[in-house]
Amino acid sequence: MNTRAENIALLSLLGLSAVFTVALSPMGVAQETVEQAVACDDGQARDRTRSTRRRGGGANRDCAYVEVVVDQETGEVIRETPVAPTRTVLPRRYSPVPRPTAEQYVEHVPIPDRWRIVDSLGYADNWWDPYNQNTIKGDKPLHDDWFFNVAAISDSVLELREVPTPVGVQSTDSPGSLDVLGGTEQALFNQNIAVEFVYYKGNTVFKPPDWEYRFTPVFNYNYTDIEEVAGVNADPADGLTRNDNHVGIQAAFVDKHLRNVSERYDFDSLRVGIQPFSSDFRGFLFQDSPFGVRLFGTRNNNKLQYNLAWFRRMEKDTNSGLNDIGEDLRDDDLFVANLYWQDQPTLGFFSQFSVIYNMNREDDEVFYDTNRFIQRPASIGEERLREYDAWYLGYNGDGHFGRLNLTTSFYVALGEEKNAVFSGEPSDVEAFFFAAEPSMDFDWIRARASFLYASGDDDPFDDKSQGFDAIFENPQFAGADTSYWIRQGVPLIGGGRVALSQRNAVLNSLRSSKEHGQSNFTNPGTLLLGGGVDLDLLPELRLSFNANYLSFVETEVLEVARQQANVDKEIGFDLSAAIIWRPFMSQNVVVRLSYAQLLSGDGYRDLYGDDDPYSLLANVILTF
Repeated sequence: MNTRAENIALLSLLGLSAVFTVALSPMGVAQETVEQAVACDDGQARDRTRSTRRRGGGANRDCAYVEVVVDQETGEVIRETPVAPTRTVLPRRYSPVPRPTAEQYVEHVPIPDRWRIVDSLGYADNWWDPYNQNTIKGDKPLHDDWFFNVAAISDSVLELREVPTPVGVQSTDSPGSLDVLGGTEQALFNQNIAVEFVYYKGNTVFKPPDWEYRFTPVFNYNYTDIEEVAGVNADPADGLTRNDNHVGIQAAFVDKHLRNVSERYDFDSLRVGIQPFSSDFRGFLFQDSPFGVRLFGTRNNNKLQYNLAWFRRMEKDTNSGLNDIGEDLRDDDLFVANLYWQDQPTLGFFSQFSVIYNMNREDDEVFYDTNRFIQRPASIGEERLREYDAWYLGYNGDGHFGRLNLTTSFYVALGEEKNAVFSGEPSDVEAFFFAAEPSMDFDWIRARASFLYASGDDDPFDDKSQGFDAIFENPQFAGADTSYWIRQGVPLIGGGRVALSQRNAVLNSLRSSKEHGQSNFTNPGTLLLGGGVDLDLLPELRLSFNANYLSFVETEVLEVARQQANVDKEIGFDLSAAIIWRPFMSQNVVVRLSYAQLLSGDGYRDLYGDDDPYSLLANVILTF
């Protein structure tokens, strides 16, 4: 009993002690929790298990460090005591869109579609502003989910050049001139205005449009001034200058999205009409806007891309190079099958495999161009109408291996031609082509090298045609149209009315013209070795230099055509420089000035004398 009484007395004493302790507390509360001072909400991570609450100032405003006392049972804040002075941080940046009030919140808000949400926010739609909300630039639908996009490009070229020019056959404007070679000075002005209209249906963020209608007219004006009569027109009465204009249709097609074949929107589509097409990455074999039907699509999350197509080439306007829909389609067909394979053989490199069949049946009618010069058949050799079948088997690659950028192209041409250019007999086509352009970037400098080889024919009278020729080339290679030899068409004077090389082309093809002529597999071939450097001096300013060594592969064809023995293979060194200025750091305004000069080699001198021809080009491109 005594023990039990002692225990009760001890517990009572402890209880009184506890009550006494509580009575001495400042607020007389049973238990309290003291929080340490916390930082203002300035973007750093906070311990969300704390019981502190944010001050009325909110984040990124004036705020104070406080000590907070909270009742653990009820969660009621008993006391907040500042423990640090206030401090000022950066003010919050507010959106120009006002915050909706509580009364403006509703459970559901009907909106027409995701493109028109901005209409209710007060954004203006300016047809002349391509960078902000603009219905005619496809920023929102015209109706339902149909969009409309308009683009316009002005391309102005002023060119001063020296090009070998023959003395007029009937007469000359320069008494005392040689009977073959005339004055070389020429001037050209060319103005193109292209307007593209696209009307399409569908959500194009992740998948192709369901329907697309595209129409692209190009309005051209061109002026040419030369020093010899019968150069701008076969009629000497037309004098030394030519003014011409033309409207060409460079695209007019309908594109139908047939189906999606995967969750990643791999697809099949069909396109019918006049449409642009390039056979490879750099336009070595064919780059044009023919009429045709093309089935194309992707597989394996866009890693595989394919084309199956039939094209029929269109006649061109002679002086502008644009499509001429006033003429019948040419009897010149292309059948194309190619496959693009991303990340093959390594990550960051595209491989392309292609088979192209060119069936030409233009052997039934002589064709003269707008300037009344003969184009088909070519005025060389026997000047005989001809037809041919040519198969092109090709591999093309573009991408990088680590820091090394690389573009490469390889084609084999096989087939048969009827009525070969010089022999007039059937001949087997056996020719090949290879080009490569490696480059490497060093900060703002890109250094590159260029190599191209197109086989030549060493016997124009045998039963093999071994000179490689393209279908319609437009190479973006070795300086492209900055280069003299690629930019200018150099006529073969005294050996027929054909061009040794075509304008905007690199191959020595001996064709009547790139626009109207047929491929010619009896040619001297082409060898090019070059180097160049691009200097990005400013985001708006680039300076480029190029140096190319050019030669023929074989010269027997030239010797037969010119009836001239011992023509050397060396064409010479093609040196060029270009400066490109983009004042707004975009493609909306591009100004380019370039100069090129051919330091003639022995082969060029054998054909044209001792001149070192030049070209000076000024180009302004405006894009809307």
